[in-house]
Amino acid sequence: MGSSVLFVHNNFPAQFRDLAGALRDAGVACYAIGAHTSKGVPGVMQTKYKLGRGSTPNLLPLAVRAEADMLRGRAAYRAGQALKEQGVEPDVIVGHPGWGETLFLDELWPDARQVAFAEFFYHGRGLDIGFDTEFGAPTEEAILLGKSKNATMALAYTDADVIVSPTEFQASTLPDVFRPRLRVFHEGVDVEAIRPGPAEPFELPDGRTIAPGTPVITHINNAMEPMRGLHILARALPKLLAAVPEAHVIIIGQEDKRGYGGAAPDGLTWKEFIFRDVPIDPERVHFLGRVPHAQMLAALRLSTAHVYYTYPFVLSWSLAEAMASGCYVIGSDTPPLRDAIQDGVHGRLLPFFDVSALSEAMIDACRDPGSKTGMRKAARATAEAMFDKRQGRESWLNVLRELGVEIPAGA
Repeated sequence: MGSSVLFVHNNFPAQFRDLAGALRDAGVACYAIGAHTSKGVPGVMQTKYKLGRGSTPNLLPLAVRAEADMLRGRAAYRAGQALKEQGVEPDVIVGHPGWGETLFLDELWPDARQVAFAEFFYHGRGLDIGFDTEFGAPTEEAILLGKSKNATMALAYTDADVIVSPTEFQASTLPDVFRPRLRVFHEGVDVEAIRPGPAEPFELPDGRTIAPGTPVITHINNAMEPMRGLHILARALPKLLAAVPEAHVIIIGQEDKRGYGGAAPDGLTWKEFIFRDVPIDPERVHFLGRVPHAQMLAALRLSTAHVYYTYPFVLSWSLAEAMASGCYVIGSDTPPLRDAIQDGVHGRLLPFFDVSALSEAMIDACRDPGSKTGMRKAARATAEAMFDKRQGRESWLNVLRELGVEIPAGA
């Protein structure tokens, strides 16, 4: 009887899409547990869970996240029971422990090896919490809440045989005790499909088009939030727009999506709050909302400069895709970006809070795009070396082989 792998992620397939497909195609039996909203992968038998109740009223705030994770863990355990009743006995469980689903699965399958995905281990100080105090200095409660987010993740990592983290910075957030089990490699993006190419006329929602050759600044901010530097970009735009009258700005992101940070003040969205006092020309600054992936890639091919800023937190897939597209990246000089970009070699890294520096860098890019060709090529080369999903897939397959999963060579 062949090997089998169980994937666990509340939004399956998420980071495991490519790996699950590769294992399925190689003849490895694959199963999955996910929340009732997860989409699944064809050919992967999935069972879904739905929570039976919410959090306990008046629970100690520091314990709310842990209780929620344990509720999901118990629900995932029951979903796992349904698989076990059908004879499923995975050799390896691959899971994202960030929502608690993997917590109790070793009680169902005590002999299964476990691989835990380590996206970020929270700290009360020194990383995302307290990095930007503009919207409120971190209170004692915020610091304790930050640390409390790790309660169930730490438990999950103690059960893991291998822990996989996508970047060196993200790996560095884990406690030293877990380092011996740690492997660092990115799951990757499709650098064969996502590559530099000729820009095409870009159609805007109002029917107008931006012609290739037009100076265009792009910015992708999934939840339109300060954690990804929306407020810094906003304040840098008026100087750019005044200095380069022909420039356009394309901003992609879902305004009403809940982000990693807190909610905006005054009941507003972050976009409303940040831009309410920023004078911009709506004829030249285009908020596209959430767009199809192909349209996002078309915007990146059109881009004169791509702005990617982030607090010390998880590195976005959008940066990998921008670099694979050969974009000239203007990024924040924060730890996540230092894993991928050396200032002046693969793009620019600027002090996060220096609005003027960002304005000047965007103006320079628009006025002299030809001088950035070397950095564009270097960004593409780094994407091929660091973010190629074929390499990520092979690294994942090697981990599973080490844990006993029988996978044909060349899978």
